[in-house]
Amino acid sequence: MNFQQRIESEIKKAVSTIYNATLETVELQPTRKDFEGDITAVVFPMLRVVKGNPVQIGEAIGNYLVENVSEIEKFNVVQGFLNIVLSDSYYLNFFNSVEDFSTFGKGEQNGQAMMVEYSSPNTNKPLHLGHVRNVLLGYSVAEIEKAAGKKVYKTQIINDRGIHICKSMLAWERFGNGETPDSTDLKGDKLVGNYYVKFDKEYKKQIEALKEEGKTEEEAKVQAPLILEAQEMLRKWEAGDEETVALWKKMNAWVYKGFEETYKSIGVDFDFYYYESDTYLLGKDIIDEGIKNDVFFMKDDGSVWCDLTEDGLDEKLVLRSDGTAVYMTQDIGTAVQRVKDHPDVGGMIYTVGNEQDYHFKVLFLILKKLGYSWAKNLFHLSYGMVDLPSGKMKSREGTVVDADDLIAQMTETARTISEELGKIDDFSKEEKEQLYRMIGLGALKYYILKVDPKKRILFNPEESVDFQGNTGPFIQYTYARIQSILRKAGEVTTEASGALDLTAFEMHPKEKELIKMIQQYPETIQLAAENYSPALIANYTYDLVKEFNSFYQNVPILATDNETEKAFRVKISRAVGEVIKSAFALLGIEVPERM
Repeated sequence: MNFQQRIESEIKKAVSTIYNATLETVELQPTRKDFEGDITAVVFPMLRVVKGNPVQIGEAIGNYLVENVSEIEKFNVVQGFLNIVLSDSYYLNFFNSVEDFSTFGKGEQNGQAMMVEYSSPNTNKPLHLGHVRNVLLGYSVAEIEKAAGKKVYKTQIINDRGIHICKSMLAWERFGNGETPDSTDLKGDKLVGNYYVKFDKEYKKQIEALKEEGKTEEEAKVQAPLILEAQEMLRKWEAGDEETVALWKKMNAWVYKGFEETYKSIGVDFDFYYYESDTYLLGKDIIDEGIKNDVFFMKDDGSVWCDLTEDGLDEKLVLRSDGTAVYMTQDIGTAVQRVKDHPDVGGMIYTVGNEQDYHFKVLFLILKKLGYSWAKNLFHLSYGMVDLPSGKMKSREGTVVDADDLIAQMTETARTISEELGKIDDFSKEEKEQLYRMIGLGALKYYILKVDPKKRILFNPEESVDFQGNTGPFIQYTYARIQSILRKAGEVTTEASGALDLTAFEMHPKEKELIKMIQQYPETIQLAAENYSPALIANYTYDLVKEFNSFYQNVPILATDNETEKAFRVKISRAVGEVIKSAFALLGIEVPERM
């Protein structure tokens, strides 16, 4: 039983003893900053079983708690809120009981595995800013779920087939003159992406030429020779034409190599890969089974549908009249295949933009109707788009912000600002480059992850690399400051590594606030895991850092003559540093030892 559960239990006992009533639940929350207290019990819900004045009820329960719980020092009642003040000894005992703050808050692995899908790019273009938000969210949620005690498989499905892939292939074949990533010194994904843009430009020229001949826009779009050739190339690929498949494999291999470089640069990884070229035929057998079990029905034209009108949705096509699959068919088949491949998977998280909200609502509902037990544990990690001050991005027109270019720009921005501050003159060139990259990436990741996933983001690179306010560099700077304190502390650091004798120790209010914040870390991890929200971790870390900086400005750490105080404050500083490092690792952000 943790302390919060103990308080709940004691409040129930108080209500039973004083009022001879049974309280089923107790609503507890952190005390508001403007009131004295650590934990607040909300009295209003108790009025369902205890009749009377909420202030008097709060007073009676408060007196009972002070008499019966040694860690509770005093209380105050504000309207219907019982604010409970815990003793210094409670916080000191907690602080001394933690052996290692670097692993503090991480849960033991329990229960079934969770599969987290993110990235899922197309092999006709490099990763762009939109992918960056997807990748950062998916990776961070996977790390948070692991920290909360789940076994996690990180995966992606690569969209490596279809007409859009054939467009790049055809354009390279037609206009490429045999150039390769090696011959052009271009990353493979960029080279292939250039030909996707080239296809669009040439296709538009053909459309305009046909319109001049008197065709309508719609007629021109379907009659342009390039689109007809791309469609023919897709038919050849589906028929297994050797030459077409060889070209497809060659160009996709270029792209995969490019993707891997970008993932490494961003600092994310995957455990398993799925390819649409392997999965696009999956699901048809499940549809057949669903027809037998009345989950699906066939219309007169032979198409197969799922009737979701009773669930407030519409009828959904799952198989065309010619027997070919739609995306929904593939997604059903892929989900089932993943559980076959990994039988310990008990749920899945899909990191996909909010334009697919309806698709996933339908997918999850159909999988439930098909009777899969794990279908109740499916979650769509839906997120809003990322905009830049310059406006919306379009891949086929070549106006996207390339992920590699964005990382390079963030590093340059960090370089400019760091050099202006002039605090790293004694760093080697290599140390400086590593630091610029760490600050730039930290700024980018934090700026994106501190925002609730559902919200749209206007990303401003200069604003993100700010050493003040709610930014990654501000938190990184505080971590580096703590490491500087620990280096200066020398032997005190070693003394402060174990449990301290704090029998008669009186805490400074700032010390108490810091320990309270540290104590909230495990609960924050669990909440972030339950809500699939890195923003909770990001903003908790910012609050912890603000609290530490207030402590740093108001309390002498190494300047005190009292050796116990010095050792205690060094130990608190180290604990805060380790929690910052741990929390930032959940966001995929590194922290520098010096800045």
